Amino acid sequence: MKLQILGAARTVTGSMHLLEVDGHKLLLDCGLFQGKRDETYAVNQHFPFDPASIDAVVLSHAHIDHSGNLPNLVKQGFHGPIYATDASADLADIMLKDSAHIHEWDVQYVNKKRRKQGLPPMPPLYTMQDALATIPLFRSVWYSQRFEPVPGVGVRLMDAGHILGSSAVVVDVVEDGALKRLWFSGDIGRYDAPILEDPVLPQGADYLLMECTYGDKPHEHIEDAFEELRQVILRTVRRGGKVIIPAFAVGRTQMLTYYLSQAIERGEIPDIPVVIDSPLATNASELYRKHSECFDEETWRFIAEHRNPAIDFENIIYTRSVDESKALNDYREPMIIISASGMAESGRIQHHLANNIEDGRNTIVIISWQAPDTLGRRLADQERKVRIFGEEFYRKAEVVTIGGLSAHAGQDLLVEYALASKETLKKIIFVHGEEKAYSALRGRLDEHAGLPEIAYPQKGEVFAL
Repeated sequence: MKLQILGAARTVTGSMHLLEVDGHKLLLDCGLFQGKRDETYAVNQHFPFDPASIDAVVLSHAHIDHSGNLPNLVKQGFHGPIYATDASADLADIMLKDSAHIHEWDVQYVNKKRRKQGLPPMPPLYTMQDALATIPLFRSVWYSQRFEPVPGVGVRLMDAGHILGSSAVVVDVVEDGALKRLWFSGDIGRYDAPILEDPVLPQGADYLLMECTYGDKPHEHIEDAFEELRQVILRTVRRGGKVIIPAFAVGRTQMLTYYLSQAIERGEIPDIPVVIDSPLATNASELYRKHSECFDEETWRFIAEHRNPAIDFENIIYTRSVDESKALNDYREPMIIISASGMAESGRIQHHLANNIEDGRNTIVIISWQAPDTLGRRLADQERKVRIFGEEFYRKAEVVTIGGLSAHAGQDLLVEYALASKETLKKIIFVHGEEKAYSALRGRLDEHAGLPEIAYPQKGEVFAL
């Protein structure tokens, strides 16, 4: 068994890993790399293998940095099955179509500039037709159900507690009469997050391929993070401003609606409009209602007490049309706007930032990790001047970063996750984390005796397992 790290290597984006077993090729995730626009196009366009040679894909979850390059894989010759949980398959349906629309839209803008420079037009990374050709390849499986994506390789998907349908990928292979188990964490969720079940810890793993996004940050309790958000909302309302929150359409948005609706109902924040201005988030929220099999006990209690579906709240406003989105700019009273994308690199959030960033009454709340060179990272870094749609804006709005609302595990849970199979582990391979996060997590792990070999690979590095 051979494992090659092809994405999310020393960074938090573009998850993709190639597993080769007995002449068969199995791809774990096929995510988009995100960063500088010119660099991302080149990286995402070219695969370091022939897509037609891949026998199957196993998808940990539907977030675009894990699933977003699947249409390009299909466009370039892959025609095998894509295995995922039922909820992940449904989410991928809407997310890949949305991603294709963004690629088609963005390339129109780029090509206008290229025409003025006398340069030939660029094609989109992939189109809506490529996304539509990808959806029929999905094969839904249940949590803990064993299946064979390629002959002789047994796989199970275990709940990762990160977003709806998210999973760790457990790969069992018998070689030379001995069972070898690779446990790929995907993105690890949190114990105390609302709506979803807690992540399942590794069991009997020989090799652990594991994310380390927040390896340097022990998360505060999620209730403390919500209290911090409540205080941000209260002071913004007092000065008559708007709270603008860039949020991933899947996962983070649903967690926020769950909290904000309860806070309004309990009188903990004023009953101001809370607007979800993202068609993708609106569609994803409908899928959360559909896939109640992923809910935790607390959410089921909430449903029983309120006699309504989870996250179907009367005090949350969902927009769909462009006109509804534009109308928010004319609203002069305090309100909360939650809009995608989570790194503020595309979508309606950019319009809301452009219209509100130069007003000192407003607050921009950053609630997730931001990739380098993204607008979200520049805001999180408190830069005073930022460019949106090619135009320079002078930031007067307050910017607040609340790390405790992340859907990723913090340092303490990452340590627990890494040590869960300590007795059987031969190697831990850390991906999906910057060097600062890895170094801090490694320092915490080094406090424990009897650890296996630990690796922090470069992109392209190969491991014989």
